[in-house]
Amino acid sequence: MDDEYLECEKNWLFTLLMFVGGYYGTFTYSIRGGVFCNAQTANFVLCALAIGNMQFQKAAYYLIPMSAYLLGTIVSEVIAKPLKKLHMIRWDTLLILIEMIVVIILGFIPEKAPYQITQIIINFICSMQYNTFRQANGIPMATTFCTNHLRQFGVAIVKTLKGHNEYNERLISHLRMLLVFVLGGISGTILCKQFLGKGIWGVLIPLGVAFLRLVYADRKKERALIDQIPRGH
Repeated sequence: MDDEYLECEKNWLFTLLMFVGGYYGTFTYSIRGGVFCNAQTANFVLCALAIGNMQFQKAAYYLIPMSAYLLGTIVSEVIAKPLKKLHMIRWDTLLILIEMIVVIILGFIPEKAPYQITQIIINFICSMQYNTFRQANGIPMATTFCTNHLRQFGVAIVKTLKGHNEYNERLISHLRMLLVFVLGGISGTILCKQFLGKGIWGVLIPLGVAFLRLVYADRKKERALIDQIPRGH
């Protein structure tokens, strides 16, 4: 049942964050250098290609976003535990607030500024988000890319067809995440065409909803559970 899980582990939150993930992807690809910053597989491939072509300076460049992603993971791991001792809000909630502040700043970055500034910042944020939000209603989830959702969706189809009804929820959950990611990408494409860099502010709506609901959970609804560790950590 949904009541078994903390607010930061529930499907509604992962749905909003998956929308944001799709939005980030189209933002960086369409108006910030033609790259995807949600994950790092492409950067590893491009780095390997550059090394193979003896373009060592170009290869070294890819170490920047890869390092930003690594640093985001490290920071999210280091901060979470001491924050829990304050008994005020969860790291998950604070991360959403940090993300909103970063998004506001990104919208003010001039269009002529180097794309790498935006790319590195979003790499960092996506890494922290991916490392922080791990399971939705007990199902392993990613909020910044689709590969695992697509794989799990395929597995769930086969299991469901074989009569394993317990996979119905997984099938629906992963399909929902894929569709919402695409919807976020569509929204990002439309708004970024219209407003350019300030189009990133579109994600403040889902992030704002997420933040308010998480704060309410931390301070009221789940105050007695503030020390409980989310599943997957």
